[in-house]
Amino acid sequence: MSLKSTVFKAELQISDMDRNYYATHALTLARHPSETDERMMVRLLAFALYADDQLAFGRGLSSDEDPDLWRKSLTGEIELWIDLGQPDESRIRKACGRAQQVVIVNYSGNAADIWWNKNSAALLRNGNLTVLDIAATTVDELAAIADRGMRLQCMVQDGQVELYGEGTSVTIEHTVRMAPNADVR
Repeated sequence: MSLKSTVFKAELQISDMDRNYYATHALTLARHPSETDERMMVRLLAFALYADDQLAFGRGLSSDEDPDLWRKSLTGEIELWIDLGQPDESRIRKACGRAQQVVIVNYSGNAADIWWNKNSAALLRNGNLTVLDIAATTVDELAAIADRGMRLQCMVQDGQVELYGEGTSVTIEHTVRMAPNADVR
C-alpha cells in the first residue's frame, strides 16, 4: 500500500515592490511522503519569489520529467522552470534547452557548496540559468511555520525578502550564485 500525500493549504499574499507584483494566491501543496517540511516550504518560497498567475507546481518528487514549479505560455512553451536542491548537471542542461529561464533553488547548506564546486564550471555555460542558495537557518525557520492551513504574507523590496506568518516573521537570507542579469534576486 502506497502512502498518500499530505495536503497543505496556504493563502499567500505577495507584495513584490521590485517587480510591481501584488496578489493573493490560494495554494494547495501536496507534500509527497518522502518530502520534508523544509523542502515543501522552500517550494512555497520559490513560488513567492517568482509568483505569477501562470506559475504552477509540477509533480516534483513524483516525476523526473517535471520541475518543482513552472510557468508555461498559452502556446505551451516553458517560460520558467524551477527545481529545488542539487539536480544533476545533465538535468539542468536539458531544462535550459527546454525553458526560456531556469532557476535552481539550493537549500542544503554545506551540501549546496559541495554541489556548486563540483558543477559550477559546466553550469556557467548556461546563459538562462539562475542559481540561488537559501541559508540553512532560513530553511529551519520556514519549516517551523509549516502548517496544514497557513496564512502568509511575503514582502519583497530592494532585494530583501520577508515572510510573515501568524505571529512570526522570517527574514529570507539568500545568495545568488549565478544569474543571467543583475535583476534576479
